[in-house]
Amino acid sequence: MAIRSFFSAPVTWVCASQIVRRMLVALLVATIFLGGIHLRRWIGDTTRHVRYQHDIVNGFYWGSEVVKQARRLSPDEATANSWTGFCRGYFALYDRVKHNAYEHDYGLDYPPLRLLVMAIWAKQVRNSFPGVDDGHPKLVNPLLKINLLCELLSAVAIFFMVRWCVQRSSWTTQPAMLQRFPQQHRASICGLAAAAVAWLEPSMILDAHGWPQWDVWILPFYLFAALAALKNRWFCCGCLLAIGAMLKGQLLFVAPLFVLWPLWQKQWTSALRVLAGIVATTALIVSPWLLRTPAAWIAVAAVSGIGLLFFLRFKLPHRSAWLAAIIGCAVLVIGAFAGGSFAWLQLGFIYGTEHYPYLFISSCYNLPSLLAKTGWSLKDSFLSAHFGSVHLHVTLQWTLRLLYLGGLALCARGLGRHLRDHDARALIAIAAPWLLMFALLGQMHERYLMWGAVVSAVALGVSVRLSIIHFIISIASTAMIVHVMLIDKKIDATLPAIDVLKHIRPYGSIVVLACVAVYLWDALSTRIPAFQPRQVRSGATRSLPLGPEPEEA
Repeated sequence: MAIRSFFSAPVTWVCASQIVRRMLVALLVATIFLGGIHLRRWIGDTTRHVRYQHDIVNGFYWGSEVVKQARRLSPDEATANSWTGFCRGYFALYDRVKHNAYEHDYGLDYPPLRLLVMAIWAKQVRNSFPGVDDGHPKLVNPLLKINLLCELLSAVAIFFMVRWCVQRSSWTTQPAMLQRFPQQHRASICGLAAAAVAWLEPSMILDAHGWPQWDVWILPFYLFAALAALKNRWFCCGCLLAIGAMLKGQLLFVAPLFVLWPLWQKQWTSALRVLAGIVATTALIVSPWLLRTPAAWIAVAAVSGIGLLFFLRFKLPHRSAWLAAIIGCAVLVIGAFAGGSFAWLQLGFIYGTEHYPYLFISSCYNLPSLLAKTGWSLKDSFLSAHFGSVHLHVTLQWTLRLLYLGGLALCARGLGRHLRDHDARALIAIAAPWLLMFALLGQMHERYLMWGAVVSAVALGVSVRLSIIHFIISIASTAMIVHVMLIDKKIDATLPAIDVLKHIRPYGSIVVLACVAVYLWDALSTRIPAFQPRQVRSGATRSLPLGPEPEEA
């Protein structure tokens, strides 16, 4: 009995230490979470006197227009206040705005899902406060709660993505700062550190709760799309990208990464499955605008039935994705030939690219800001040449776009190489497109670096050097948002800060471009075997493969 107790004692101590460790980790996570909640409330209260009210007013105005349109199309008040009347007004607003616009100045640049959220919010406010003024919308808390949910989901996605990549990285590519920790704990430590930094990202908190804006809504869709792609769930990746783009169209700038990534690896079907998810989800969301007659719905049903019979007859892999893609293409084509409306596309996406024809908006630390300082404008001719009867004319706007697309293709190439080499720098290749978008493209708002500041928190799973650069990017993003908020109100006490932020803009642009260049280099470069850090351990566990997991049927 004594011998048995002697040998069972170490096991008891090990179990007790594991329980204590888990309790401490849970306490740490709860502390960070509650601290982030308190920080958001404090930011909301502290910045109330410099709050950028225009975006709240704009969102409430267009949401109220949906409610007004429902009243115009309803025979009585009861019908107008019903959800049926609400949907009628929602689906009719794009066409009314397009028809009544003067010289294509629509004013409305919301994609369908963002307009839907604003309309539901405005309907709730109108029901609670019927006489509320458009210029002073009340009860913005529901939108702030959506922001909070998206911030939390983004941090969770970063945790799983960083843990997945670090767990599957080889000994020679794991961060040197983690070599002191046991193998089984490294991935979780990196994931928790990156998620905590993303959750407490100051520019995201200021943008979502101090400004407030709705930019954070697309972050979880991008991050979970990247996680789905890492796990070889390409169709789900495309669906998530389409939903996110219907909330904010800027997601479409970085979405090509998920098509170019498998193409570089010659995985043609994976790229097609991404496109299938995008097409199918987009068609599902916009089908009420496209299919306006019974004949159109019957035609789509016929195509769906034929496609279903075909895939039941031939047992093809991923047949559900291909069937969804065929139905999605049928919706778009039939809608185009059957009198469907594409006003949602014109107003929600195309108009936004033409609304601000400037190299940069407000205060931006990027390449277009430096070019504007030297006298360039967005539509200036950058390249003009004659080839016989063909005249080539390339504006600066398209030059920057082509430069960005080239960088995006290189990021996709580097991402595939890092995954093949079991290198955690695949995380940097996933974050780099957001940084390149802000650094190179024209017509950027100062808030758009916030996306790169949040996603670049994955650097905490790669190296100390890249983690430091992440914090520099975070500071620059916060400074730009603060600058615009202070300019909007121009309180006497903030005038010195406004002058300082104005004068450091060129230097801030250079710093941001240098940081983006470092991230791009790490996204593309390969490690030289002779200089790779090595660690020899007896009994070390073999690293897990980094190849994509098989997709579930």
